[in-house]
Amino acid sequence: MAQIRIARRVLTECIAAMAFPILLLSILVAPVSAPVVAETDRSRARWCGVETMPLKPSDHSWAQWVVPRLRSRSMWRTDLPVFVTAVLLSALSLLVAFFGFIGAAALVFSPVFWLFGIAAQVGPFTPESVRETLLAMPAGIVLGAVTTTVLTGTSFLRDLLLRTFSRSRDPDLLAKLEELRTSRASLTAAFEFERQRIERDLHDGAQQELVAVVMRLGMLEATATAAAADQERIVRLARQAQAHAERALERLRDTVRDIHPRELSDLGLIAAVRELAARSPLRVELTSTGDDAQLSSPTATAVYFTVSEALTNISKHAGVGSARIDLRCATTDVHVRVHDDGVGGARIDTGSGLAGLRERMRSVGGNIEILSPPGGGTLVVASAPSQPPW
Repeated sequence: MAQIRIARRVLTECIAAMAFPILLLSILVAPVSAPVVAETDRSRARWCGVETMPLKPSDHSWAQWVVPRLRSRSMWRTDLPVFVTAVLLSALSLLVAFFGFIGAAALVFSPVFWLFGIAAQVGPFTPESVRETLLAMPAGIVLGAVTTTVLTGTSFLRDLLLRTFSRSRDPDLLAKLEELRTSRASLTAAFEFERQRIERDLHDGAQQELVAVVMRLGMLEATATAAAADQERIVRLARQAQAHAERALERLRDTVRDIHPRELSDLGLIAAVRELAARSPLRVELTSTGDDAQLSSPTATAVYFTVSEALTNISKHAGVGSARIDLRCATTDVHVRVHDDGVGGARIDTGSGLAGLRERMRSVGGNIEILSPPGGGTLVVASAPSQPPW
């Protein structure tokens, strides 16, 4: 793992070296290019194994994010210093990588060049015999190792400066992000508690009362049937009242299930999704793997309602009668895919049910994506960690 991270650091420094001319030109539009370069550097640090916080929301384009960023003090306190650091260190990486790796290659392949009558000169060294070309090979390997070490050190220096500017120069932004994370976590937990409380109250209160009404109306029908023939109207009215009460009871059960399904609390996510597929008017092909015992209640609830909303949208808008669900539960995370072969064209619009589900998934550290080309069906992909990050 350490070797992979070192290789990533050397690779990113080589890329930064090749991008130096572009960085040099971007100085001409520094206020605009600084946030882009700084955010790219944060992505580089994450790829190299450093824990950094992305500032650009995933659903925002670069233009949507850069324009308001230019009006914030954070751009001048954080992004601009990171941009200047990136330009200077990229120049250093360019010099080190160019002379170091080319020199190392020339020394290592010096015997090959000698066979073709070429004396590969590296700095002040020029081989004058086969023996000297053979001695140059280990020197080339050492030079390559030194170059790799210097580039790795440059990468670590880049990380150090990035963290320094992000933490010491922009404490107000980090404080706001931490406050936002805490408030979202508290809000999600409060909503989860309230949903379960409503489900419990409806199940133990109004639903039990309606059950009693249905039972007593049945007794009324039996009593009226045994009475005289002129009481036929009573029987008809009693049957109508019983039918109304049964429909009300069924709707109440659906309401309770939509608030927080009992199967989800008692049996877990896989069983709840299986029950959801069985109740759906669609022909649902469900594939489930893994164990959902490690899933937290907020994560399981978010995934369940994502599947529920996806099936509802398929039955209403896709124009097909079937769907496929692939649910994979692991000890660390959960993934679900809901696919149909319908008309496609679905989007996550502001205020829509899918937009609400996206916020629900994000609140537990997950995400949701919609792939829906017109005429090519719709694929809903959602994933989340087993335990929310808060």
